[in-house]
Amino acid sequence: MAKKPEGGDGTKLIVSNRKARHDYHLDDRFEAGLVLQGTEVKSLRGGKGSLVEAWVKIDDQGEAWLMQAHIPEYAFGNRNNHDPTRPRKLLLRRRELDRLAHEVGARGVTLVPTRLYLKHGRVKLEFAVGRGKNVADKRQSAKERDAKREIDRALKARQR
Repeated sequence: MAKKPEGGDGTKLIVSNRKARHDYHLDDRFEAGLVLQGTEVKSLRGGKGSLVEAWVKIDDQGEAWLMQAHIPEYAFGNRNNHDPTRPRKLLLRRRELDRLAHEVGARGVTLVPTRLYLKHGRVKLEFAVGRGKNVADKRQSAKERDAKREIDRALKARQR
């Protein structure tokens, strides 16, 4: 019997950028396909990759690119292996590209990759429109997270 994917909708998480939630206020989320080479797909299926320093760029021709994402070389590849940090083209609809180009034109907005996953056998990237947090915002987020944790503890103790 075949093993089912982790997500109920046919998705399997490869890489998550947890630091993005810490450094940015994330608003709208988008899903895009990636143009990849064969050795990149094999490496990603092995669960390897990093989005920590990655970002999404919209160029002058109106195309979206994933920049600085690290997908390590495939261990069993030959001399035709891929470059680990090469720019990778994102596949989006024209309407979405135009909307993103308009939003990125606003000051202080960037496109932050949040997850890389397999969906029905295809590699997909989820990215969000993000505004950078300053130190006070990060402290406020930590306070809210701690308060929620205390509330959950109190409710759990009361149920016992």
